[in-house]
Amino acid sequence: MRVLCSSTLIGEFFVIGFAGLVAMKEPDLATSTVWTVSGIAMFLSVALCGVVTRPGGIALGWALQIALIAAGFVVPSMFFLGAIFAALWWASVHYGRKIDEAKARFAAQAAQAASTTPDAA
Repeated sequence: MRVLCSSTLIGEFFVIGFAGLVAMKEPDLATSTVWTVSGIAMFLSVALCGVVTRPGGIALGWALQIALIAAGFVVPSMFFLGAIFAALWWASVHYGRKIDEAKARFAAQAAQAASTTPDAA
């Protein structure tokens, strides 16, 4: 699960940066505000890569997805991109858990097979 979720979060890092560039063109927003908010969100997307498997990591990832969708009020294309990344996040979590379960099952089967086979020596 960690690899899939981290890949999604790194993709979001770049999307947030590009959204910051687009938001800079908005005359009502100060450049410092845009880059402060974008920088914090970019930092969070990278930091979440390290805590995604810890308790609360997935929930923090969902909070970032909601924030990306809400960014659509500033940069309208983020409604679409946020929804796409929320779907990718769901898929990463869902299929990542299935992969982790399958790996654990195969490891248990391999361990059981190794313990039941007689030594060739």
